[in-house]
Amino acid sequence: MISIEALTVEFGGNPLFDNVTYVINKRDRIALVGKNGAGKTTMLKIIAGLQAPTSGSVNKPRDLSIGYLPQQMQLNDTRTVMQETEQAFAHIFELQARVDRMNEELATRTDYESDDYQELIERVSTATEQLTLAGSNNYQAEIERTLTGLGFMRSDFDRPTAEFSGGWRMRIELAKLLLQRHDVLLLDEPTNHLDIESIQWLENFLETRAGAVILVSHDRAFIDNVTTRTIEISLGRIYDYQVNYSKYVVLRQERLEQQMRAYENQQKQIQDTEAFIERFRYKATKAVQVQSRIKQLDKIERIEVDEIDNSHISLRFPPAPRSGDYPIIADGVGKSYGSHTVFSDATFTIKRGEKVAFVGKNGEGKSTLVKCIMSEIPYDGTLKIGHNVKIGYFAQNQASLLDTTVTVFDTIDRVAVGDIRTKIRDILGAFMFGGEAADKKVSVLSGGEKTRLAMIRLLLEPVNLLILDEPTNHLDMRTKDILKKAIKEFDGTVIVVSHDREFLDGLVEKVYEFGGGRIKEHLGGIYDFLEKKKIESLRELEVSTKQQPKAAEEKKSDNKISYEERKELARRIKKAERAIATIEEEISNIEYAIDVVEGKLATPEGASDMQLYEEHSTLKKQLDEAMSRWEQATEELDVLNTTIKSDS
Repeated sequence: MISIEALTVEFGGNPLFDNVTYVINKRDRIALVGKNGAGKTTMLKIIAGLQAPTSGSVNKPRDLSIGYLPQQMQLNDTRTVMQETEQAFAHIFELQARVDRMNEELATRTDYESDDYQELIERVSTATEQLTLAGSNNYQAEIERTLTGLGFMRSDFDRPTAEFSGGWRMRIELAKLLLQRHDVLLLDEPTNHLDIESIQWLENFLETRAGAVILVSHDRAFIDNVTTRTIEISLGRIYDYQVNYSKYVVLRQERLEQQMRAYENQQKQIQDTEAFIERFRYKATKAVQVQSRIKQLDKIERIEVDEIDNSHISLRFPPAPRSGDYPIIADGVGKSYGSHTVFSDATFTIKRGEKVAFVGKNGEGKSTLVKCIMSEIPYDGTLKIGHNVKIGYFAQNQASLLDTTVTVFDTIDRVAVGDIRTKIRDILGAFMFGGEAADKKVSVLSGGEKTRLAMIRLLLEPVNLLILDEPTNHLDMRTKDILKKAIKEFDGTVIVVSHDREFLDGLVEKVYEFGGGRIKEHLGGIYDFLEKKKIESLRELEVSTKQQPKAAEEKKSDNKISYEERKELARRIKKAERAIATIEEEISNIEYAIDVVEGKLATPEGASDMQLYEEHSTLKKQLDEAMSRWEQATEELDVLNTTIKSDS
């Protein structure tokens, strides 16, 4: 469908791409990967026709439609959300206007028998048929489905786009792009402004309704779920893998190991040849052999080893000053703006050392609650910050607070303490400020670079409560891994507002869901939460089925759960039963341990042993947590059993 042939791009005499050739097929799902600066965005622009290569060509059919979503774009703020999204169907409006003009002409003319009149009738008929094929009757429903899928409420449709943040306006541009039904979609970091639910909707859209897709993303879960082919850009060349990202990582490692072995073998051959030449260069009896070896050396095509980042920087937070047992206690907390309630009656406790996630659609109050915790805005209810809590806060506008008159290095040098000061350049390199970039003035950095710098600055401050609002938007995969490892090893408390499932996986043990004006606590990791959400959807489906009138009984067979769905339900039931059995065994062990401790406390010696009291308190807390998990697991099992029985 698209053929890239002998593509070469040079900047200042340095090659970004060198004689690159590959083909994009219909329905391909391609992830473009490579280190920052490898040329991923440049490749998208060249395919989109927005940038010309130094040499080579991009060949594509004349009628091929390509849609491109850049990371940044100029946004129109003169229309409502619905009016702006309708621009995706401008061709339908133009065609409708042409049909209306021709119908007006038909109504005023009287030369019914003329060839010209008959030709006009045919043109009206053809244009009307084109309108039907273009979907003129259902484009409004398509717009509603797409906007709601990307997180907009129906009440947002008539609001001016100027009322929305840049991230929400980018969603409008994404909606327009998807609705235009291009043959090829080029997406540069499409998930940066989406929440988890919107990302899942986009994954489904790209999988089921899109043509070819080529995307650049640092969201590992997203590209794994969407793509089936990975093209790596490295040292001006490409390496094409017919697998998704996770499998590519394994194959790439194998390739690099083979490449390194070949390089080492060649280096040994070169050294042996050079040693022979040097040893016998001045011996007349060996002149022929020496000349032969020199020619052999000249003919060797030197093996290049791909750039590998061998730095092993391990970013560690300074030890967290000890805080009280409960850094945050919320009791009936609520926030409203006039008649609009963002959330109400939020009651929860975050314990010292816990790592929790705030998730939910944008606009449901995640950042608002963070601002309440930071005392930046007034709120209802009681919000208690624990004893000796020192908060480190990363917000989306953090970059604007940097001193633009100093260098990148000086920005970090001002806050670094202890041994970490000797590793500033290593840390900067890990966050893509290596070499000369460390000496740049902050004023010349891009928005993304300033965001990364603000993140490093925050991570070096001695705090015991970290609050990170979308910390991964401008970080590549390796840097995200460094940040995630540092947070996991941090001995303080962490709140992460994020849509990045891969980043949250294995990092948080509790999820707070924001939605419908409520904040709901879920024990377990992010994928436990997502799994539970699917179960709750089944419960909602069951309720709506029960509410249907009896007249629909004859259609019951149409509403039955499919064989695959029944298999999935059965699998979940077994999993839930195993989980309950495991928890029950855990409860039994804890109760036995409590009995043992209480037996010791009943003795004169034990009654004065403070360590036993602490152990007893810890076991009681463990029992409460285990009982809470057991109740949640049994509720989930009840829902699954009810759902599968109602289908029998």
